[in-house]
Amino acid sequence: MGRLGTGDDAPDFSLENQDGREVSLASFSPGRVLVYFYPKDDTPGCTTEARQFEEHSAGFKEAGIAVIGISPDSAESHLGFKERHGLRFDLLCDPDHQVAEAYGTWGEKNRYGKKYFGIIRSTFLVGPDGKIERAWYNVRAEGHAARVLAEAS
Repeated sequence: MGRLGTGDDAPDFSLENQDGREVSLASFSPGRVLVYFYPKDDTPGCTTEARQFEEHSAGFKEAGIAVIGISPDSAESHLGFKERHGLRFDLLCDPDHQVAEAYGTWGEKNRYGKKYFGIIRSTFLVGPDGKIERAWYNVRAEGHAARVLAEAS
């Protein structure tokens, strides 16, 4: 699927979280939710990004925005990652990357000349109406949470 933009319907999903509980996008309605896709638990960029979303959690809460992270990792991996870094938001499992594909965040990447498919680090602000308020693709982890909060508030 192609990229999503402002005004597009946010693809609904129901995925397992770090505790084995199903979490759906619809369960956040009628609130706003920030859905961010990241490649892998405990890698440097993903750890930086998650910790910075946690550092700004009070600001997101004040703005009425729930935060969730999605990656292909297992519930067990997510639980360890969440505990090691004191994360208070849910991390959801997308092992077959169907949700990532629906959001346009699964694609070809190139590292040191080697091409492969994986998660394209991206973030989506979904409004109470279930529509995309803002989409950020190909983001850099460092400072991203602060930029998102500033633009979403």
